[in-house]
Amino acid sequence: MIELDTIKTELQTYKKPLAEIADSLRLTDKKQRVEELERLMEEPNFWDDTEKSQKDMKELKSLKNAIESVSSLTGQYEDIETLLEMGYEENDPSLIPDIQSEFDEFKEKLESLKISTLLSDEYDKNNAILRLNAGAGGTESCDWAGMLYRMYSRWAEKKGFAVEVLDFLDGDEAGIKSITFQVNGENAYGYLKSEKGVHRLVRISPFNAQGKRQTSFVSLDVMPEIKEDLDIEINDDDIRIDTYRSSGAGGQHINKTSSAIRITHFPTGIVVQCQNERSQLQNKEKAMQMLKAKLYLLKKEENAEKLSDIRGEVSDIAWGNQIRSYVLQPYTMVKDHRTNEEVAQADAVLDGYIDPFINAYLKWIKG
Repeated sequence: MIELDTIKTELQTYKKPLAEIADSLRLTDKKQRVEELERLMEEPNFWDDTEKSQKDMKELKSLKNAIESVSSLTGQYEDIETLLEMGYEENDPSLIPDIQSEFDEFKEKLESLKISTLLSDEYDKNNAILRLNAGAGGTESCDWAGMLYRMYSRWAEKKGFAVEVLDFLDGDEAGIKSITFQVNGENAYGYLKSEKGVHRLVRISPFNAQGKRQTSFVSLDVMPEIKEDLDIEINDDDIRIDTYRSSGAGGQHINKTSSAIRITHFPTGIVVQCQNERSQLQNKEKAMQMLKAKLYLLKKEENAEKLSDIRGEVSDIAWGNQIRSYVLQPYTMVKDHRTNEEVAQADAVLDGYIDPFINAYLKWIKG
């Protein structure tokens, strides 16, 4: 049957890429490391150093996931070959939709695995901390910030990641003026670093009685959660630490004490805030961790620029320098201005379908 011949021919083109991905992941080394970690876990003093043991457990899980991903894909490839043989033997056209469905799933998983191999930077595997700030435009921009927070929350949910709000400021009438939230999951920063920049929305304003088209801007900053102590010195004279009352959901302690922390770093103008933790001390520790991460990224970006190794993604965040436009009227389209990736289904993107943009960015940045 022609349909089976087409699937078989296309399937064979994936044999080499699957083998190349397996080679790039160095599975033999990973399996050896798994055995080593499992031996360590059997030692009686393994849990004496809680921080190290948790780090080892996290590494073990990551290694096993990588091994299982390749094993699962290899098995699925062989299953499709078997289904094709059955299709030829039984000469039954009704089997074709099932074979095609299995093949489509295989291709999607292979692409996802291929993208994950591009996440090789130092902190790509870490959790991500994101901060959305509404731009000029009052209620419109605040509403847009709320829409973007929902978009990233929905994306995280679909990935099986958890979202934790660290700092929150409501809009005066609607939406969000600013929000800092953490996305917890393996490779969260590696994926979401592509989202750093200015996001532009064009739509008919729901807040304008005249029904005019409105353009709104929101900036997004992204950094990795870095728990280990970075080799970055921060002089006490270079920072100001302010306390303020927490706002928004977070528990009974909210609004009773000034437990929220804001740290301003004078040399760079960086401001970080945290109000989610249970005490002022914990909020200060988290905010200092965020400040060090931002200073680390800033230093890394400056070094990369000197080496001409950066292609625009770390240009100053400013209105007009948007990385992506979301157009809802007079037509619907979302376009990334760095990679030229486009998706016509704007509603799907705003519901968390941002993987095409993330994938295109990761391929583009690796050149």
